[in-house]
Amino acid sequence: MNEDARAFNGLRPRLQKIAYRMLGSVAEAEDIVQEVWLRWHATAREAIDNAEAWLVSVTTRMSIDRLRAAKIQREHYAGIWLPEPQMTDFPATPEEATERADDVSVAFLALLERLTPEARAAFLLREVFDADYDEVAQAIGKTEAACRQLVSRAKTQLRDDRPRYVVPRETHLRLLGTFAQALQHGDFHAINALLAEDATLIGDGGGKVQSFPKPMAGGRRIAQLFYASSRRYGDELSVKLVVLNGQWALLRFIEGKLESAQSFETDGERIVRIHVQRNPDKLARIAAAHANG
Repeated sequence: MNEDARAFNGLRPRLQKIAYRMLGSVAEAEDIVQEVWLRWHATAREAIDNAEAWLVSVTTRMSIDRLRAAKIQREHYAGIWLPEPQMTDFPATPEEATERADDVSVAFLALLERLTPEARAAFLLREVFDADYDEVAQAIGKTEAACRQLVSRAKTQLRDDRPRYVVPRETHLRLLGTFAQALQHGDFHAINALLAEDATLIGDGGGKVQSFPKPMAGGRRIAQLFYASSRRYGDELSVKLVVLNGQWALLRFIEGKLESAQSFETDGERIVRIHVQRNPDKLARIAAAHANG
């Protein structure tokens, strides 16, 4: 491996994180990073003063362009659009551990859809990747003053609906483990007790499988939905605890086939919001990794 390839591969994880957070799609993020590699390979090194700055800038601008096109498509999306969940591990290094737990959560990525592509890029680079404003300005091709304004407005737009609770990982796991057992046993009272009265469920079927056109509100209604599935499928229904987007989550299998990936927000005692991804296209990678349920 030559020096150029080593330099690129050393930065690939950072570029992949930027593109995924921009687009909410693993496949599209990989496409972006591959295109960046081709440009990197074709560009004369003497024309590049700082390899990392150049690669981050190209990745960011290509992601902005891709997101502009995606937003037009998402306007005609069937039902609610949710990001593609990603299989992840918990932070393995001190550097990774410093990243906020919700910076890649499904809930956070869905929230970012409110922002314009440039505002999303500026916000992510500054608030998630801790870039200086001069680096943000270089990456998105605007002045530092304009970038400060973009970030400030983005914070205002997102402030009220960012995840409200910071729950220890062990607490989140214990709650989800209890919920998984309740689902597995079809225990309505236990399911209902674990859901907040004002809980909401948001589902994405992509027009390919049945889902809800708008969020379902009310813990009891959500409990009835889960209970109905348990009654309908019985022993053919199973759930598995996994880590998705840096948080404990559930995969639900019906007759051994992945039916949904479910991400949860909790207050430490009850579940307050559930994001359910049912679109088969967005489940394909996870399904391949868990082919046997």
